[in-house]
Amino acid sequence: MADFVRRSELWTYDVFPKVIGTEKESTIHIRPFGGDNFFPAGSVHEAAITWLDGGHIEHAPASAFRKELDVTANEENGLDISITFPHEGEYRIRIEGENADGDKKSFTFCVYAVSGDLVGMYPFIGDLHMHTNLSDGSHDPENVAATYRSYGYDFLAITDHHRYYPSLRAIEAFKNIPTEFNLVPGEEVHLPAINGFRVDPHTINFGGEYSINSLVEDVAVKEVGKDKKVRAIRDDCPDVMTQEEFAAKMTALAKDIKVPDNVDAMTAAVLKWLYDEIRKAGGLGIFPHPTWITGEAFHVSDALNDWLVENKIFDAFEVLGGERYFEQNGYQTVRYYEDRARGFKYPVVGSTDSHSCTPENKGAYICSTIVFSPENERKALIDSIKNFRSVAVDTISKEFRLVGEMRYVRYGCFLLKNYFPIHDDACFEEGRLMKQAIYGTEDEKQDAINTLTVMNGRMKKMLKKYFAF
Repeated sequence: MADFVRRSELWTYDVFPKVIGTEKESTIHIRPFGGDNFFPAGSVHEAAITWLDGGHIEHAPASAFRKELDVTANEENGLDISITFPHEGEYRIRIEGENADGDKKSFTFCVYAVSGDLVGMYPFIGDLHMHTNLSDGSHDPENVAATYRSYGYDFLAITDHHRYYPSLRAIEAFKNIPTEFNLVPGEEVHLPAINGFRVDPHTINFGGEYSINSLVEDVAVKEVGKDKKVRAIRDDCPDVMTQEEFAAKMTALAKDIKVPDNVDAMTAAVLKWLYDEIRKAGGLGIFPHPTWITGEAFHVSDALNDWLVENKIFDAFEVLGGERYFEQNGYQTVRYYEDRARGFKYPVVGSTDSHSCTPENKGAYICSTIVFSPENERKALIDSIKNFRSVAVDTISKEFRLVGEMRYVRYGCFLLKNYFPIHDDACFEEGRLMKQAIYGTEDEKQDAINTLTVMNGRMKKMLKKYFAF
């Protein structure tokens, strides 16, 4: 599993803001965390600033950006560098310092300039597909939520098989506990067989305001009933159908749908209906793990996969997630880029599809999604993903990789090295206290809530400090 390893300079210096807008003057502050003083107050240093995307000044003078500035260290033994960044991308600030013993050391500090649709958009990392012990997972919803917050997630949807209500249980559990963690309703949709025909392709309903599973009398309805409070977060959700009514509805739809000979009309009709229903519910319909191998074959045939892509049936593609073998995430990544080459563009996400939240589960932290959104809120996240402002993060191997559009991938890579390690430090303590607030003794619960109350708002302050658009 990859770690988001911060640049070495960030262990001894704070650099803020890290992200700024292009074409306006910004001041970058560099402050030491104690230790050797390489920038004593009043000392003058040359800062060489280069644009990563432009190439080396000696080899690509037509495109390269390089600027040299004399900077005087301030009373905090730090530096304040004012400059206008002309282009979007990563900039590196190289400075040589000297301590009282005459030892010299070169430092490289990194910042990122954004433009266009990324201005005003903050990075939030999370998971759109995972399970608890209310379906086939190992841990209860509260434990899963708190554990993944401690790992560094900003948002999470519990998407149990056949069931929407476990996600509501997690939301309810933390309703009165002060936290900036965004728990989103969700489910993995499995609909009942139709006249003996099993429509198997799984579907993720992320953030829908009502359950798709519970639109039919099946597993969830049998377990918790039809009351809207266990199958929706709004009052005007559709009524529950009997399985016979559902079968009749899908049979009629299948008669009218046009598909190639190698695609089953019933499967296509059900999938189109349920993705449309997710959109009606205000959710994000995610197409997950087509090349997951089950029953010695891919979960979704290439023919059905092509039809779903070519007819724009889903909202987002889970390009990374679930399994660690190459046939899943490797093939899905190639599929994504080949589809783009064919002219088919769709948003991508990454998720663990985790069934256990402990480190002993090698699949517990394998994939995630960075969303560039104006706020960490359900509707904003969904809108941002639908507008292609997301990248999938693969942390299966020692070195992370990103899948998505190059512009967002480069920005995401910068953030994983320069921002998220610091962000994750703050999330760890909040997640630990969330767990204590649920499972501790009465005194421990109250202590946790008191501490969380004091801490609440830290993440917003962090965003304000490190992002100056």
